[in-house]
Amino acid sequence: MHCLVFPGQGVQRKGMGEELFARYPRETAAASEVLGYPVERLCRDDPDDRLSDTRYAQPAVFLVNALSWLRRERDGRRPDYVAGHSLGEFNALVAAGVVDLMDGLALVRRRAELMAEVTDGAMVAVVGLDSSRVEATLRGAGLSLVHVANRNSDRQVTVAGERRQLGLAVRALRGPGARVLPVPVSGPFHTPLMASAGRAFARVLREYTFRAGHTPVMSSVTGAPFVPEQAVELLSRQISHPVEWVRTVRALRAAGVDHFDEVNGTTLTAFIARITAQPTEERV
Repeated sequence: MHCLVFPGQGVQRKGMGEELFARYPRETAAASEVLGYPVERLCRDDPDDRLSDTRYAQPAVFLVNALSWLRRERDGRRPDYVAGHSLGEFNALVAAGVVDLMDGLALVRRRAELMAEVTDGAMVAVVGLDSSRVEATLRGAGLSLVHVANRNSDRQVTVAGERRQLGLAVRALRGPGARVLPVPVSGPFHTPLMASAGRAFARVLREYTFRAGHTPVMSSVTGAPFVPEQAVELLSRQISHPVEWVRTVRALRAAGVDHFDEVNGTTLTAFIARITAQPTEERV
């Protein structure tokens, strides 16, 4: 069985999607109208370093993901499952027929605006430690404003929090076999510090009707099938709760998925390879 996966914020780069905008001029024009600015120029030229700003990065990544998916879809390749990492889950919902493309873009635009309002925070990736070790280190250091944000693989965890405490966390987490790297986002995403943005986004989501869809989506919040009737809770909760990518991939494997394809990069492909390569006895 085959699963198509979509990355989230962090994969943005100058020039991304350049080959897609000419191929899909109608969708590109419609997206620019929804956003209120020329999205092709944003992705091609990155004026004023806007791709480092959540308000611009999330819609840009979503659109490039979507156009990459359209190219696959029109080639007649429909997956058995879809999944997305954080923001990428909105692309998965579009691919599954739960949300229309431009409605999805409008939701992402509002999501980005709300998330960007929470500014006192940042994120770092910890490579070489598992999530339990990271959590124990944060608790031992008394860092109550720093949390695990993404469980990306068994040896790659993202943490986020208030900037001063995050600086202390970086020093506590660094050591033999552990690297700590900055993540290009502007807030403490997927932590309780984002609760206000999650509540505001829930009010936005209640105005939208989610369809049943035609392809199963695996939720990156729960690691279980996405239920459209629970969309408001799941998509608002996503903002202030960790991305459970390890759990999601294992659930897909348990459902029979043996082949993953990623649009717009290879970030998730690398995570998936590490997750599926780990011996079963180490997963307990």
